[in-house]
Amino acid sequence: MYDVVIAGAGPVGLFLACELRLAKLSVLVMEALADPHLPQKKLPFGMRGLWGPSVEAFYRRGLLDQIAAQPASMGQATIHSTSATKGPGGHFAGIQFDRANIDPTRWTYRLEGPSAIQLGSSMEHIESVLSAHAFAAGVEIHRGRGVESFEETEDKVVINQRIEARWLVGCDGGRSTVRKQGGFQFVGTEPELTGYSVEVDLQGVLPMGRHPTPTGMFTQWRPGVFGLVDFDGGKFHRAELTVEHIEGVLRRVSGVDVTVTAVRTASTWTDRSMQATTYRKGRVLLAGDSAHVHSPLGGQGLNLGFGDAMNLGWKLAATVRGEAPAGLLDTYTAERHPVGERVLEWTRAQVALMRPSSSALHAVVRDLVGTRDGATYFAERIWGVNTKYDLGEEHLLVGRTCPDFELADGTRACTLLRDGTGMLLDFDRVLPALEGRRGFKRVALDAKDRLGLSAVLVRPDGVVAWASDATPTSDDVLRAAATWF
Repeated sequence: MYDVVIAGAGPVGLFLACELRLAKLSVLVMEALADPHLPQKKLPFGMRGLWGPSVEAFYRRGLLDQIAAQPASMGQATIHSTSATKGPGGHFAGIQFDRANIDPTRWTYRLEGPSAIQLGSSMEHIESVLSAHAFAAGVEIHRGRGVESFEETEDKVVINQRIEARWLVGCDGGRSTVRKQGGFQFVGTEPELTGYSVEVDLQGVLPMGRHPTPTGMFTQWRPGVFGLVDFDGGKFHRAELTVEHIEGVLRRVSGVDVTVTAVRTASTWTDRSMQATTYRKGRVLLAGDSAHVHSPLGGQGLNLGFGDAMNLGWKLAATVRGEAPAGLLDTYTAERHPVGERVLEWTRAQVALMRPSSSALHAVVRDLVGTRDGATYFAERIWGVNTKYDLGEEHLLVGRTCPDFELADGTRACTLLRDGTGMLLDFDRVLPALEGRRGFKRVALDAKDRLGLSAVLVRPDGVVAWASDATPTSDDVLRAAATWF
């Protein structure tokens, strides 16, 4: 019997598997696709922006350098420092905001460090790094054999009538078999548009860049490589994408009678926005697109999924090992569902702004994005800077990711989380060792810049569970630790 079976060997499923192996759990990943190398995973269609919590998660686990070092054969990766003051910082419904307008001083408890970057990488490369790391960690990955059915009993889940596991996690995408067969309620809004990612041979000239039009939007990344948005109610999602069909959409959206002579690659997406009402039912859990689907506008989806995996991994591991405080696993839905809900609202707002009837509102938002307040607001939302869980503590740092303190011996604090355990940072070196409390280690070192803090308790996922500006007592720490460890 496996401790955990994960349905889906995409980035979220693989990352979750690596998190579970940190706790020495037995993990099987089952993937329906036999071949992971699909054209849409390569650049530019497979381009994925990684920022904020995702980059910090890879850094904490020692994977950031590998993710950033994309081979030339997989396309050119992009890396930007979050402190850079030039160039575009991102976009909202195609409206770019400038880094020069961002005021990072408004983001409290932020420290520059190795993880203060943003990445653009191909899905193919991200998956290759995570696959290799999972194999090295001892994860079993079965490709060409997905989860087709399961039955849950009081103490296990039986998958495909013969594989037994204590827990099952669905990371099998927007059409998740696990979610459907598990009876999870999936609610939200139906699509207004069909989006296309295409590479074509073209006769005629269209301008490079992003262009809203009276019927939708087109973006030409490089000659013949387009992203198209057609407000047709989503009726052509997963339709046969013939030369004639792509040509008709390109003419209608651009308003130019170009001719498509060949279609090299084509795929579709929609703005359908749905979310599971809970991420757990009994011994079955959901993460990533299985738990929530939305349009790719703003590049939030993969980052949201990695956040699910980082939050769930240590909690499920502690539960399997019998070391979890009461109710720990229930905090997964309590913490991650509101984050997913915010992202769905964010993508819906972009679709509303892109509607052909919204040109006046589009102009207003463009003006706001051009201000210092506006650019800072959009950056903190898109980059995940303001992500914060409500953990019932008053301190402003609690619920946010731990700053990457540079400790007195030169160690970076967040690198101490690579073993999957939490830590107590005791800057004043006054707290006892707290013998007998498992799940975190005490680090009694001062920091180069401690941000006015005396002690910080950090969960294995890098989230601050408790913090104190004044000199704390051991009772203060034990009270906070009892909730999480």
